[in-house]
Amino acid sequence: MANLESALATTLTGGEWERSTGNAAAALSGWFDLGQQAPSRPTRRDEAGGQFSLVAPGLHLVVDSAHVDCDVGDFTITLCTGAPQLGDDVPARPASAVAGEIRRRGTGSLEWLRGRFAIAHIDLRMRSLLLITDRFGVHPLCYLQAGSRVSFSDRADAVPNRTPLEIDPQAIYNYVYFHMIPAPRTIFREVVRLEPAQAISFSSKGTEAAFWWQPRFQPQHVRSLEPLKARFLELVQQAVERELTTEHVGSFLSGGTDSSTVAGMLCKVTGRPAQTFSIGFDAAGYDEMSYARIAARHFGTEQHEYYVTPDDLVRSIPDVAAHYDQPFGNSSALPGYYCAMRARQSGIERLLAGDGGDELFGGNTRYARQKVFELYTMLPQGLRTGVLEPFLLGQDWPRRVPLLKKGASYVEQARIPMPERMETYNLLDRFGAGVVFSDRFLERVAADEPKNLQRDIYARVQGAALIDRMLAYDWRFTLADNDLPKVIGTTRLAGEKVGFPLLDDDLLDFSMQLAPSLKVRRLTLRYFFKEALKGFLPEEIIRKRKHGFGLPFGPWLVRHAPLRELAQGALDQLAQRGLIRPDLAQELFSVRLREHAGYFGEMIWILMMLERWLQKKAPAYSV
Repeated sequence: MANLESALATTLTGGEWERSTGNAAAALSGWFDLGQQAPSRPTRRDEAGGQFSLVAPGLHLVVDSAHVDCDVGDFTITLCTGAPQLGDDVPARPASAVAGEIRRRGTGSLEWLRGRFAIAHIDLRMRSLLLITDRFGVHPLCYLQAGSRVSFSDRADAVPNRTPLEIDPQAIYNYVYFHMIPAPRTIFREVVRLEPAQAISFSSKGTEAAFWWQPRFQPQHVRSLEPLKARFLELVQQAVERELTTEHVGSFLSGGTDSSTVAGMLCKVTGRPAQTFSIGFDAAGYDEMSYARIAARHFGTEQHEYYVTPDDLVRSIPDVAAHYDQPFGNSSALPGYYCAMRARQSGIERLLAGDGGDELFGGNTRYARQKVFELYTMLPQGLRTGVLEPFLLGQDWPRRVPLLKKGASYVEQARIPMPERMETYNLLDRFGAGVVFSDRFLERVAADEPKNLQRDIYARVQGAALIDRMLAYDWRFTLADNDLPKVIGTTRLAGEKVGFPLLDDDLLDFSMQLAPSLKVRRLTLRYFFKEALKGFLPEEIIRKRKHGFGLPFGPWLVRHAPLRELAQGALDQLAQRGLIRPDLAQELFSVRLREHAGYFGEMIWILMMLERWLQKKAPAYSV
C-alpha cells in the first residue's frame, strides 16, 4: 500500500505526468469555414506526441491519433472517437466504415449507428459539417459558431475561438443546482455541447439539429421469465466480449450487483481470473470493501484494493478539478480516480465499469419512492382537494400529531408534479439561492432554468409508464451528464480507457421491451435483473443495498485540518469573487457540518470543486 501511495504522489506532483499522458488535452480540436471556397484535398502534417493536423482552405484540425480514428477521402474527412458499431461488429477502422455508410445511405436517417462514439463528418465540396453523438453522449462534442466559421472539439475548454471564451454565470448556477452542467449549455457562454443522440448539421443553408434516436418503450407481455433470463445473460456476455479490445482488461468492483456482474462475466468470457479493482474508506457507513471481497472470492478474481485517505484528497483535488473541461462536482470522481490509478499501476489498459444497470433495469431507490407518491394521484380529485388537503395542510394542529404529520408530509410531496417531485431534497433548493449566491450574481441568472430543463427532458418521453419515464430522465441527467463523464474523466486522467458493457445497445433495446413491473415489482427494485442473476452472483450481493464509491468527505472535513483548510480557502475565494455570500462559509463550517456532515459536506464539495476549476481555467473571473 505504501508503494502505491508513493507512486501516486510522484505521479500527481511530477510535471512529466501531464506531458506523457496528455491529460486535460483535447482528442480533436479545430475549425471549418462554411463559406464558399474552392475545395482542396487536405494536407496532413504529423506533429509530436502522436498528434497530426489536417489543413485545407477554410479548414484546420488537430487530431490525437491515440483517441481519434480519421478517414480522409478526396473531399471528405470523417473523424470518430470511441467505437461506432455497424451491424454486430465494431470495425477495425471505424472512421472509414462510417464514411462508407454515409456515402451509401446519406445522412437523412442515422439509426444504423450503434455503439459509443462521437463523429464529425466534413464535406469540403458541399461546405458542410455534421456532428453526431451516441445514445448516451459517452463521447462529447462541443461547438461554437461565429458567422460562417464553426469551431468544435471534444472538450468545451478546447474549442478554438478568436477571443478568450467568456464564463457563463447561468452555467455556474446550473452547476450548483445539478452538481454538473447539463448539455446543451457549457461553462462558456459561446460554447454549446451536443446532447445525447443528437446530430447537428452546419451548411450554407443554415444549422439543423435533430435527435437521430429517441427512447421507445414497448413492453412485451411474457408468460415465462426463463427465456428472458437466458437472453439477458447472453446479451451481457456479448456486451462484455465487445469490450475486449486489448488483452490487458480489468474491471471496477464496488461489490454492487452491476460491477460484480461485469467482473464475473469478464472471468467467464476470458476463461481466466479477471483483474478487479476496489476502493475503500476508513469511515463508518461508507466502506463496502467486504462486499467487493465476496464477489472477488466467488468469481476467483485477482483483487486489488486501495483505501483512500483525507491526505489523498488534499493532494489530488486540485488535479482532478482542473482536469475536467468545465466544473464537475460528483464527489465519487476522486475514489474512481484512485481506483483507475491502481489499475494503471497493475498494467491494465482498459477498465470495464458497471454503470447503467440501475438506470436500465430500475435500481434507484427513488423509483420505488415515486411509485408510492403516484398512488395519491389515483385517488378521486374530490377526496384529495376537498377532504385530505384541507384537513392535513390547511391547519397547523395535524402537524403536531406524529401520524398525521407523516400524512401531511406525504400529501405535500405527492402534490408536486413530476419531475419536480424528484428534486424535493435538492441542496440548492434546501438552502435557497439567496442564501448561497450574492445578489449581484443572481441578477445575472434565470433561477428557473434548471427546472425548465428537467421538465423538457421528462416531457420528451410521452405515453410511457412512470418507471420508464424516470429511467429515460435518468439516462440524461444521471448517466449522460453525470456518472459517465465522472468515470471517463477520471480514468483518462489516470491514463486508462474505459468501457460500459451494461450500456450496450442490445441491452438497452432489451430493457425497453421489459414491462415496468419487471423493473420495479411493487417496491422491489430491479426485480428481473436480480432474478436473472440468481445462481450467477453471490446471494449476499443480490440482497445488499446499493452504495457504490460514496466519499466520506463531510465526516473527514470535521476531523482533518488540512482538508478543512483547503475547502475553507476555496469558499473564501468564491466569496471574494462576488459569487457566493461571505457568510455562507461560516454557516456551513460552523453550523451545518455539525447538523449533518454527510449531507451538508456535499455543498462544500460542490463549491470547492468550482473554485479549484476557476483557479486553473479562469483565475480572473469575478462577478
